[in-house]
Amino acid sequence: MHKILLLALAGALGTLARYWLSGAVYDIMGRELPWGTAAVNLLGCLLFGLIWVMADERQLLRPETRLVILVGFMGAFTTFSTLIFETGELMRGAQWASTALNLVGQNILGLVAFAIGSTLGRLV
Repeated sequence: MHKILLLALAGALGTLARYWLSGAVYDIMGRELPWGTAAVNLLGCLLFGLIWVMADERQLLRPETRLVILVGFMGAFTTFSTLIFETGELMRGAQWASTALNLVGQNILGLVAFAIGSTLGRLV
C-alpha cells in the first residue's frame, strides 16, 4: 500500500509539473505549434535518461525509488499521448509541414535529449 501511495503522489506531482511547465512555455512561445508539449517531452526524455543511468548503471537509486520516479513522476510528466493528439490536430487542419516538424522534430530531439541525459548520468 505504501508503494501505491508513493506512486500516486509522484504521479500527481508529475501531472502538476507538466501542467505548469507547458503552460509557461505556451505563454512565452504562443500556440502556433505545440511548444509546451515539446518542452515537456524533451525535458522528460533528458530526465528519464539521466535518472535511468543513475539508477541502473550507477546504482545510486534503490529499485523502489527508481519505480516511483520513472513510473510515477515521469509517467505523469511526459506527454506522448498529447504529442500524438496534437499532431493529429495539425493533420486534420492539413498543416503538413507543421505536422512533420512536430512529429519528426520531437522524436529526433527526444533521442538527442535522452543521450545527453544518459551521458550526464555517467558523468555525475
